[in-house]
Amino acid sequence: MLLVAALIGALALVHRPLGDYMAAVYSSKNHLRVEKWIYRSVGANPDAEMRWPAYLRGVLAFSAVGVIFLYVLQRVQDKLPLSLGFKPISPDQAFNTAVSFASNTNWQSYSGETVMSHVTQTAGLAVQNFVSAAVGIAVAVALVRGFARSRTGDLGNFWTDLVRGVVRILLPLSVIAAVLLIAAGAIQNFGDLHTITTLTGDKQAISPGAVASQEAIKDVGTNGGGFFNANSAHPFENPNGFTNLLEIFLLLLIPFSLPRTFGKMVGNVRQGYAIVAAMGIIWFLAVVAVTWIEYAHPGTASQIAGGSMEGKEQRFGEGPSSLFAVSTTMTSTGSVNSFHDSYQGLSGGVLLLGMMLGEIAPGGVGSGLYGMLIMAIIAVFLAGLMVGRTPEYLGKKIGTREIKLAACYILIPPALVLIGTAVAMALPDGKEAMTNIGAHGFSEVLYAYTSASNNNGSAFAGFGANTPFFNTTLGLCMTLGRFLPMVFVLALAGSLAEQKPIPATAGTLRTEKPLFTGLLVGAIMIITGLTFFPALALGPLAEGLAT
Repeated sequence: MLLVAALIGALALVHRPLGDYMAAVYSSKNHLRVEKWIYRSVGANPDAEMRWPAYLRGVLAFSAVGVIFLYVLQRVQDKLPLSLGFKPISPDQAFNTAVSFASNTNWQSYSGETVMSHVTQTAGLAVQNFVSAAVGIAVAVALVRGFARSRTGDLGNFWTDLVRGVVRILLPLSVIAAVLLIAAGAIQNFGDLHTITTLTGDKQAISPGAVASQEAIKDVGTNGGGFFNANSAHPFENPNGFTNLLEIFLLLLIPFSLPRTFGKMVGNVRQGYAIVAAMGIIWFLAVVAVTWIEYAHPGTASQIAGGSMEGKEQRFGEGPSSLFAVSTTMTSTGSVNSFHDSYQGLSGGVLLLGMMLGEIAPGGVGSGLYGMLIMAIIAVFLAGLMVGRTPEYLGKKIGTREIKLAACYILIPPALVLIGTAVAMALPDGKEAMTNIGAHGFSEVLYAYTSASNNNGSAFAGFGANTPFFNTTLGLCMTLGRFLPMVFVLALAGSLAEQKPIPATAGTLRTEKPLFTGLLVGAIMIITGLTFFPALALGPLAEGLAT
């Protein structure tokens, strides 16, 4: 409880200053010298406004170039310096990894320390950690401008928002985080492989690398792609209890501060408080649920052992591991400090549900905010149906076009998850990769497609995902799950920006009040529950009720 209280206190302490700073960054008319150099190098005019189709083209073109660059880098890494003698990555895995990091998913079907060279890790994966996070923030800011502006279709400039997100927000925060991690014991070097003799007399190669710098942006940018296969369970990435709490704080830092940015940019900070309250309520309830289930240790084996310690390190135990697990699945991070496959059936179901909500509590960097604002539009629409009034949100009318775009947004992840899982379970490729049978085996497959489609990246790693079938299908889910929703978000932003503001009346729903926060949380849980309850009943619910 003290750990959770300290975390909430730290997040509350930085919520206002960081949120205000990010609002100032994206509202500023001035450009830093280094930013001007970047604009000239790519031939962009930072002061040119873009309508939503042009903004979208910038997002898709930049992300496509990132995928191609990272794919080629993996395929030729053996010919580059600091290769460590590693071979090129296979085509299907290179494709999966390229779209994974460019989509801010960071799903890893490989052991990074045994296959990825220093150049691939730093010039490829770490760079995508920065720019993919900046793309998410840029799209969120464009939607916020849609609410804040009127009688114009302009949403800002994608290249300006992208560069500012990297230079003014992600880089400074990551430098501070990396220094703290190094001071606390994380490694940072470009050394060669170290061969040691184990206690059994076997030889083992220990991989060094630029771990702290990648760990910092991995968490700050809600990426999740670890330098090592064990991710934040590895002592080189997460040396002690302080770094464990620091990493949880870092991955929640920007997502919980962006609602303040939203409130400042629309001119009503109380609207931001309503959004962050909804995020916080769902996150806290999930922390309580998972922690309670893991401490209750249902099941004969766990009761004999005195706790659900399988898959968890003695350094942290059930509590900090549960806090990390909930925070990472609620933020599209994918970083783990314990083995999610070993969690109890019901607590594993809560982790699944956190991703199925759409990664909005608080969600990924940028994507969490625009996902929650989409759900706020749905909640306002439902409230309008109940009282017989035309739905409005922040002075903007939620008409037929807006609700269709919002509906398309919320239908994409469930379609990808359920179709992908069904195909995998129907084909021999999917079933042959499963190492478990019954409800838990189904949960592993369901978790994989939920993680990929919602751009999380964590896994129930009890099945073999490194096959051409899974690398390809999960790669497609990551691509569609990331970029197709952005089409509807930006189209919605353009539609809202063109509207004339509607003055508030006595019958206007007060969306900054606790009543609306409760309505928003209820709408999220009901919509998600109706969509995914049958799948959850076949997997984690069936497993949990059987123990």
